[in-house]
Amino acid sequence: MQTMKIKRVIALLVMLAIAGLSSASVPAARASASDHSVDLPSPLCDSVEVPEGNRLAFRVYALGVQVYRWNGASWGFVEPEATLFADPHYHGEVGIHYVGPTWESNSGSKVVATRVAGCTPDATAIPWLRLQTVSTEGPGIFSSVTYIQRLNTTGGLPPAAPGSSIGEVAEVPYTAEYYFYRASN
Repeated sequence: MQTMKIKRVIALLVMLAIAGLSSASVPAARASASDHSVDLPSPLCDSVEVPEGNRLAFRVYALGVQVYRWNGASWGFVEPEATLFADPHYHGEVGIHYVGPTWESNSGSKVVATRVAGCTPDATAIPWLRLQTVSTEGPGIFSSVTYIQRLNTTGGLPPAAPGSSIGEVAEVPYTAEYYFYRASN
């Protein structure tokens, strides 16, 4: 068990180093000056724009893994497992992200969403997404969230090589920024 944790930490550190080296060539999403929306590479990622009437409330920085399982023919996505942080240097843990997809704050509020659209500005990373809220639970930071964007991703793609046995699990390191929106009025 300790060996798995060490391998996971090493993989995350390597992935962060690679992300730092390769990020200059990939267009990054940035919060606009008004902080009401995010500037996305257009027209490639127009589909992940959040509809009018929603305002950017906050964003978090995710550091974790995308979990895949080998079914004998391909790697199937199982779930994300990530820790959410307040700043881009992964300080100030604010919550977790897991299957659902679900985001849960340290205070217990939750939001569950479903994928609406995606784009792939970086072929070496999981897609950028627009997700729509299905449900929220508890008072706190995730209450009243209407939409979520997953942007500025690194890593997380399924392994390129086939698995060695059916049921084999692969945890692939990834990072992302999650932008959370609420209705403007």
